[in-house]
Amino acid sequence: MNTREIPAAALNATPMPLNETHNPTLRSWVESANLPGADFPLQNLPFGVFRRCGSDESFRVGVAIGGQILDVGAAVDRGLFAQADALTARAAVAACGQTLNPLMALGAPAWSALRLALSHLLRSDTPHAARLPSVLLAQDAAEYALPAHIGDYTDFYASIHHATAVGKLFRPDEPLLPNYKWVPIGYHGRSSSIAVSGQQFQRPIGQIRTSGVAEPALAASKRLDYEMEVGIFIGAGNAIGSAIPIGQAESHIFGLCLLNDWSARDVQAWEYQPLGPFLAKNFASTISPWIVTAEALAPYRAAWTRDTADPQPLPYLDSPQLRDSGAFDIQLEVLLQTEAMRQKGSAPQRISLSNFRHAYWSASQLIAHHTVGGCNLRPGDLLGSGTQSGPAPEEAGSLLELSAGGKQQITLSNGESRLFLEDGDTVVMRGWAEKPGFARIGFGQASGTVLPARHIDI
Repeated sequence: MNTREIPAAALNATPMPLNETHNPTLRSWVESANLPGADFPLQNLPFGVFRRCGSDESFRVGVAIGGQILDVGAAVDRGLFAQADALTARAAVAACGQTLNPLMALGAPAWSALRLALSHLLRSDTPHAARLPSVLLAQDAAEYALPAHIGDYTDFYASIHHATAVGKLFRPDEPLLPNYKWVPIGYHGRSSSIAVSGQQFQRPIGQIRTSGVAEPALAASKRLDYEMEVGIFIGAGNAIGSAIPIGQAESHIFGLCLLNDWSARDVQAWEYQPLGPFLAKNFASTISPWIVTAEALAPYRAAWTRDTADPQPLPYLDSPQLRDSGAFDIQLEVLLQTEAMRQKGSAPQRISLSNFRHAYWSASQLIAHHTVGGCNLRPGDLLGSGTQSGPAPEEAGSLLELSAGGKQQITLSNGESRLFLEDGDTVVMRGWAEKPGFARIGFGQASGTVLPARHIDI
């Protein structure tokens, strides 16, 4: 099967090259992968790290297929890659460890080769179907770890809608600083407090200065917020002192995940000048367990645009490929479940829906800018997109925006209201890409729960 077998109308509708793994007619012998609306059909095949829930087994690399996980190491041990070419075999062996870093380091040709081999193994017509159920584990029976060792984490500020909305709250006379439209703004975050979906954390503590009070006090944050972001995992890195040209940046993206960069807004307001976030951001960040590869998202690439009235990017941040297909068309949803809702068995309620294609700065621009001064990225490094808000009020990616800086109550369906997060609140983030003519590509979810602050005894 090749790209010529993909419906012509669908093929012509996408600006990125496709291959046989994207064919929407492909079916899997794992029946849950064929269900309408499934996050993980055969055309997705995201990577993660898992083990049997409650066991003392080592964590290992897996691939999501429907409601199941294919254990890559077990597949290798059973000889299911025995007939593979050298590049595919090398990639499969690299995916036999406890993190994805060795696979990430091999580069895009190896990732693509392994993805194709996995696609063949999981198709309904595979000759190995009788041997494969033994290498599956139901996702409901699994627990997850971070998919990669994250050596470094950089968080950007790539949504102009978020930057403008927040700027109006803090700097009404100059909401958007002059450099925003010229340079991708970012800061180096804290990787040690990043955890996988299901993270529970205590309400953060920091210095807070209340309006009208001369001196700050050490206290628990009262203005705790979430931030709906996209995480960009780096695959192959670059040597220190070198730069990744924007035309090559795409080949360094292993894949994307969901990211909630929790924020203590009252701590942030006091500490962020002149150097930016510190304690307001370093206490917790939550990512989804599955990394959706950049290749799986090829049908959902979109043209990247810049308003003609705005400054156009400097040459190192611009390219024909960027203009043609530099954006990702990914729906981003935020849901909230309060403690009262959970006790009554009520499902989380949607409070926001946006799209990653609204980003002012693209993933490739973030990489090109990050490395232009000679910074070396390494396999497993994580870049955050910054809060992804859209142009409409209901597309805001944070409570800071939805509540107009804590001035407008958000009323939930059960009658509760929120300005910011309360103890016991669980925030759930979901992402997916879909359009006629292609399989829906889902990201699963990233959820996290706020626990009461620890007792302040210092």
